[in-house]
Amino acid sequence: MKKLLNEKFVKQAIIRWLFRNGWGRNLEVGELRDRGVDIKVRHNNYARYFLIETKGEGKIRQADEVAFVYSLGQIITRMKVGRARYYYGLGLPEVSAKIAIRRLPWQAAKKLLLYIFSVDKNGKVRQYSWQDIKKFQN
Repeated sequence: MKKLLNEKFVKQAIIRWLFRNGWGRNLEVGELRDRGVDIKVRHNNYARYFLIETKGEGKIRQADEVAFVYSLGQIITRMKVGRARYYYGLGLPEVSAKIAIRRLPWQAAKKLLLYIFSVDKNGKVRQYSWQDIKKFQN
C-alpha cells in the first residue's frame, strides 16, 4: 500500500519552495485545527503576500477531488482587499493538483491571482499560474 502525502508534508514542502523563491518574511503557519489560511508569507523584497491553503492526499479517489473543492472554498472565503498585493494558492498533492488544473477555470485563476502548488511524493513542488492552467485546458 502506498504512503499517502499528509497535509503536514505538503505544507513543509511548499514552505521550503517559498523560501528558495524569494518568499520568507513574516511567515505564519497554521496548524491543522487553526482558523485562517495554512501559510501566510510576505515576499522578501516587495509588499506582496501569499496566502496558501493546503490539503493532504485522500485514501480514495473521490477524497482527492473533495480536497481540491474544499480548499478552493476555503481560500476564496479568506480573500482580502488591502494596500498590499495578495496572491493566493492551493497547496495540493500531485493527484489533487491535476484535478484542480483540469477543473479550475483559468480565467478565474487569473482574476483571483490564484496559483496551484503541486507536491509530489519526493517533496518536489511545482507552481502553476493561470497561464499554465490555460495551456493544460486548451
